[in-house]
Amino acid sequence: MSEISGAAPRPFGDLSAAPAPRGLRHAPLDRFFLPFAVGPTFLVMLAIFGLPLLFSLWLSLTGWSPQQGLFGGAYVGLANFEDLLSDRVFMGSLGVTCGFTAAAVSAQLLLGLGIALLLNLDLPGMRIFRTALVLPMMVTPIVGALCWKLLLDPHHGVVNHWLGTRIVWLGVPETALIAVWLVNVWHSTPYVALILLAGLRSLPHEPHEAAGIDGASRWQVFRHVTFPLLQPFLLVALLLRTIFEFRAFDNVYAMTGGGPANATMLLSMFTYLTSFVRFDFGLGAAAAWLMLLMSMVMCLLFIALLRRRGPR
Repeated sequence: MSEISGAAPRPFGDLSAAPAPRGLRHAPLDRFFLPFAVGPTFLVMLAIFGLPLLFSLWLSLTGWSPQQGLFGGAYVGLANFEDLLSDRVFMGSLGVTCGFTAAAVSAQLLLGLGIALLLNLDLPGMRIFRTALVLPMMVTPIVGALCWKLLLDPHHGVVNHWLGTRIVWLGVPETALIAVWLVNVWHSTPYVALILLAGLRSLPHEPHEAAGIDGASRWQVFRHVTFPLLQPFLLVALLLRTIFEFRAFDNVYAMTGGGPANATMLLSMFTYLTSFVRFDFGLGAAAAWLMLLMSMVMCLLFIALLRRRGPR
């Protein structure tokens, strides 16, 4: 039998003679052009977000009005923030916002989890249901709110016709916030359901199979296996929805305008009315900055909780 002659294969550990990857040869050149590639985008983002943010901070420290020119407002320091904390309407809107956020997020998480578990079963017709699920998300919030305002009309609305009553849903404090809450849950629950469905589809099968072999019931599998593994996705959905609901504006603006009797006066609505109806831009900017600071605190708390509950 003839031998096959040739060069001995080079050991895997001997990479001294291997040519450098093509991308590494031009690394200094890439680093030279990187500021020119990223710089314009950074400047545009700074102009769009940074300058208005700094201008609003300056507004919150002044008593500016449009008649005084661009920088004609008198410096008042933290007086606007002190006025806010002593304003009964602002403190009331803070309480309404916290209650609304807690109720909306809780309902969205519970309903979203139930819908995600149902869609994860892959029963017949689930594709059609999954498609119908995203329809509320595709509707612009302001358009959806206006449609629901017509449906809840006390005289000609379909809802009262079905119920056989004449409830003034948006005209009395007892039902106005509930109506806005229901519309908000209708619009945002599919978003939570899709996040949790993606989490369910990404979970490993081995723990579920092992629990089934051990004779665990479906409830026990969900409680001791599925739910603990799904907690990071639940925390992400909780973080996102809490931030969005804390600054909710569209539904309230379109359906009630903050009324009746400030029953639906959320912080975002208070900021809008203060700035663009009362034209108290300093107080409105201070309210916006307080909202931003509270949102940042919530984000930091949720991120810390997510890191603690994450994989170890």
